[in-house]
Amino acid sequence: MKTVLITGACINTGVAIVEKFATEGYNIIFTGRNKERVIEAETLYREKFPSIKIIGYHVDSLIDERTVDEVSVEKMFEDIDSRGLFVETLVLNAADQGLGQKIFENPLTDFMKVINTNVVWNYCICERAAKRMKENGGGNIVFVNSNTAYRAIPDRIAYETSKGGQLGMMRGLALDLGKYNIRVNAVLPGMIKTDRWEKNPEFYASVPSRFTPLGDIAVGKDIADAVYYFSAHARNTTGAELVVDGGNTIQLYPIIQNK
Repeated sequence: MKTVLITGACINTGVAIVEKFATEGYNIIFTGRNKERVIEAETLYREKFPSIKIIGYHVDSLIDERTVDEVSVEKMFEDIDSRGLFVETLVLNAADQGLGQKIFENPLTDFMKVINTNVVWNYCICERAAKRMKENGGGNIVFVNSNTAYRAIPDRIAYETSKGGQLGMMRGLALDLGKYNIRVNAVLPGMIKTDRWEKNPEFYASVPSRFTPLGDIAVGKDIADAVYYFSAHARNTTGAELVVDGGNTIQLYPIIQNK
């Protein structure tokens, strides 16, 4: 049975990705930065998928804004090794959203925190996972990136920078790891109907990103299906990007229909 490691999988899109891989028969290893949420999610996943091995880890991305928690990553992989499991697929879903960071108001450490979480910490996980993939004949890595890597939105400079850098890292990893039969790709969602959508319906009713050429935005399952495609079906694809945003990236500006 194959094993997938999914970061940031206690809520929202991470839950949909877990459910997709569990339905397909994968062992599930997942992480979260809140210990109580990890325990709760692990219990729920085990109840829903009793025949699947489910393991949750509480892993903090950073010790502080400047320092990635490399030790926690290493301990997690050592524990996975001790259980006799091999992570064939790594899905990097966790991210610091960097919401509301204003260039003249937020300190530099706020910018560093986003970059270190979304780029440096992800590289740390990739390095550990890829080492084991190399030893086991291959594997694949999928970044859950963002269409903001190409299209900026207000007060999100750190997040946009991190997602652009993440795509550069994805391509570099794909090139250097290809000879070990390790594929590396990225899914680029646009707006997703998460709990933020449900908690603030008035804002999301008129936000420009919802006005897509397809007339709708993604739900978690749409992202999970794209991630699974790269993992299970894209045998000869590496260094690629798959945009899942209802067509937002192709339009110069949203066409908002007057009601």
